[in-house]
Amino acid sequence: MAAAVAAAPGVLGYLHAGGARLVAACSAWLCPGLRLPGSLAGRRVGPAIWAQGWVPAAGGPAPKRGYSSEMKTEDELRVRHLEEENRGIVVLGINRAYGKNSLSKNLIKMLSKAVDALKSDKKVRTIIIRSEVPGIFCAANLPVPTIAAIDGLALGGGLELALACDIRIAASSAKMGLVETKLAIIPGGGGTQRLPRTIGMSLAKELIFSARVLDGQEAKAVGLISHVLEQNQEGDAAYRKALDLAREFLPQGPVAMRVAKLAINQGMEVDLVTGLAIEEACYAQTIPTKDRLEGLLAFKEKRPPRYKGE
Repeated sequence: MAAAVAAAPGVLGYLHAGGARLVAACSAWLCPGLRLPGSLAGRRVGPAIWAQGWVPAAGGPAPKRGYSSEMKTEDELRVRHLEEENRGIVVLGINRAYGKNSLSKNLIKMLSKAVDALKSDKKVRTIIIRSEVPGIFCAANLPVPTIAAIDGLALGGGLELALACDIRIAASSAKMGLVETKLAIIPGGGGTQRLPRTIGMSLAKELIFSARVLDGQEAKAVGLISHVLEQNQEGDAAYRKALDLAREFLPQGPVAMRVAKLAINQGMEVDLVTGLAIEEACYAQTIPTKDRLEGLLAFKEKRPPRYKGE
């Protein structure tokens, strides 16, 4: 079983005033040098790295995560910064054909390093995670939008990686499922937590208990993915759709995109009143930005804005 690299954007700091609990959102950096003000700034949390497979811990029954075997290390992760009209889009291509994209120690290290670099890069607007191994998919919680392009198999850890992304797109021929119970283990890379948050508790239990595998159409029907497409001859229909979607994101204000994602992610973990407080705190971060002024000026001058992420 492969698993995910989850770089948590932060935790919620709880404030108590007059018996009313206010959750302080957004401990993550919204962009370099920009955080929530004062007491609303929580602590930062580093990457939580998961590996492949469960093995017995030495000297006791408690399990710990093990790693897949490594046959070679070069080019397991390809990071491509697209240019011209796609400038701002980064493609993370997982390329371990010999291991069916299972997560080796080297690949996890490379993913973690790539995540750390991309989190602080203001030029990055959207990240697409895809497999460069035909027929197999195998993310990170980054501050910018992330899209999983599933053009083949996404079983076990592969689906957990996809669930860690903001948006999932799949070909109709793709196969997805959390199949760990067939191996007498459970999903250990976030699947038991992210799947019910995506499709609901009852259906998530049914899929995990049965280790059922869904195709693209079935996954779309239950809300597991946002878009399903017929596969093309090149075998990259989901990737092409992800690229189209990423292009739609490019013109938007980068600071606004980051705080919108943060407000949604943190707000979904709390009650509505607290969520609205989180939204207010995040909204306040967009007011002093140069991008907001540029947006107003561009609207007045009837021209496309030139945002710089500042």
